[in-house]
Amino acid sequence: MTRIITTVNANEVVLGVETFGDDDAPLVLLVGGTTMLSWPDALCERLAADGRRVVRYDLRDSGASTTLDPEAPAYTLRDLAADAAALADALGGRPAHLAGIGVGGMVAQVAALDHPDAFSALTLVGTRAVAPGPADDDLPDHDQATMNRLFGHPMPDWSDREAVADFAAAGAEILGDDPVAARAIAARIWDRTPSTAPAVQMANQLGMVFSRLDCAPRWRERLAEIKLPTLVVHGRRDPFFPVGNAEALAREIPGARLLVLGEAATAIPDAAAGEIAEAMLTPGQRTAQQ
Repeated sequence: MTRIITTVNANEVVLGVETFGDDDAPLVLLVGGTTMLSWPDALCERLAADGRRVVRYDLRDSGASTTLDPEAPAYTLRDLAADAAALADALGGRPAHLAGIGVGGMVAQVAALDHPDAFSALTLVGTRAVAPGPADDDLPDHDQATMNRLFGHPMPDWSDREAVADFAAAGAEILGDDPVAARAIAARIWDRTPSTAPAVQMANQLGMVFSRLDCAPRWRERLAEIKLPTLVVHGRRDPFFPVGNAEALAREIPGARLLVLGEAATAIPDAAAGEIAEAMLTPGQRTAQQ
């Protein structure tokens, strides 16, 4: 299968992208959360094999995209949403099927609201309808016991590739994800990170830039405006954004379908790639839960 890694200028920034499949096929645009490697190779390859041009990309301050100062981002969540629309345009793939994972799912929601003509469908994976920080009272927040263990784990030496990989594996085990897969992905992210500066490494490995990003105004109250066919995918065992967040998204976006992965936590397991690809590419309003 053809895979091309390059950069694209869009919305006055440089975005690192990787393309799978035929350039003439309908575009599926995968928003990183924060790097493109949040999206597993297996899902990208399956979507491409099913006749789609799949492009996964790095958000600003991660991977091969424009990196300035993750500790003081001079852009907002709205700018990241505009990047998605501009990238779809630059790739010649409008309207594109837009998918976001984790914090990339927040970008995708705002992009679908602010730039609806750029997109034909929406997939939201492991995310929620409010910005990083305290959750709304009716939404389940992070599991506190898990967070205590996760944030009690000492930070690694960010200049040491193996230490960073070990740190990621330990975090994955706490979250209920596959530590072997997490170690391998963390090493790949480290290899693509443009600096060993701690702030840059944390932006790539942990998405810490979102703790400093201006995400106002709120968008949850606008979810009913989304008219795109929408699929919400979530791990039933996710302690970071518990599954009630996905259930709320599916209720509040008109006609949205919900796919709950019974054995998944925060990451997409390779074993679920086929099921997710089928759900993304199959129209309909059914709700599936495991």
